[in-house]
Amino acid sequence: MSIEVIKPGLLSSLQDVGRRGHASLGLGRAGVMDEPAWRLANALVGNRAGEAALEITLAGPTLRFARDAVIALTGGIIESRADGEPLPPWTSCFLPAGTLLRLGGMRHGCRSYLAVRGGFDAAPVLGSRSTDLHARVGPLDGRALQAGDKLDIGRHAAARWFPTRRGVQALRWGLDPQPWLDYANAPFGLLRGHHYDALDAASQRALYAQRFIVSKDSNRTGSRMDGQPLRLDHPLELVSEATLPGTLQLPPSGQPILLLAEAPVTGGYPRIGQLAAADLPRLAQRRPGDAVCFREIAMDEALERLRAREESLQRLLQRIEQRLGSA
Repeated sequence: MSIEVIKPGLLSSLQDVGRRGHASLGLGRAGVMDEPAWRLANALVGNRAGEAALEITLAGPTLRFARDAVIALTGGIIESRADGEPLPPWTSCFLPAGTLLRLGGMRHGCRSYLAVRGGFDAAPVLGSRSTDLHARVGPLDGRALQAGDKLDIGRHAAARWFPTRRGVQALRWGLDPQPWLDYANAPFGLLRGHHYDALDAASQRALYAQRFIVSKDSNRTGSRMDGQPLRLDHPLELVSEATLPGTLQLPPSGQPILLLAEAPVTGGYPRIGQLAAADLPRLAQRRPGDAVCFREIAMDEALERLRAREESLQRLLQRIEQRLGSA
């Protein structure tokens, strides 16, 4: 045993990039909601790409570390204390054996990521250590953390950037979270969906003009949008069709649902839009009560934005590796 869960937090679960390639079995991807934050957390502890991290929603757990550990916290800015001392986010930190880590509420954002050097040593299910809370698949029988759970850390070499390994420590440098968190609350890029033309004229305008509010009923499956109801110009008789994270569906209530990491593989509601992939992590950091606005974009712009984000992320990942290697 490496980590004992004293308090589980509001919703904490193990996640990696997800369980892809099983849609034919009716099983969705699951995986992290904010992929760049997860990748940066792993980089800050020197993990190879793909290790599972703890995804924390709004309020974090209390954890006791039985062994020395190197951790990093990225994503939403969360209150964190190690043995009572404030712990900085977005950098690499050393916790000696016996440390009690208390993670509180988030000052900004909705989801934080706790990576640990060596990764979490949970058995993969269908090639992934992600927890699919809706399908009940993955570590801990597909559920969120509970008090009393024990989490193991994988084998790893000592972090050379913490040579003394005495007392709680943090690097003197860290990452600027602002490029990766949505401080400006900019509109999200939304492509027209297959059934956009079935909306009446007023709803077509409202989709891109009005301000929606993230509902308190949102979860990892979908973000419900409260606002002026959208209406179809005429009723549609539909069979279930393929869906994926980012699909914007319109149920009979007229309040859209934007599917997220645990999206079902098919759905029978009209698909009126598709969120640009580059904006999915930004949406993951919007909390209940936050505003959401859309702007119409074309496929070329969506692909270019995703390419630019990946290039920027790769440069930063390489820079982190270089700095840790020279520490």
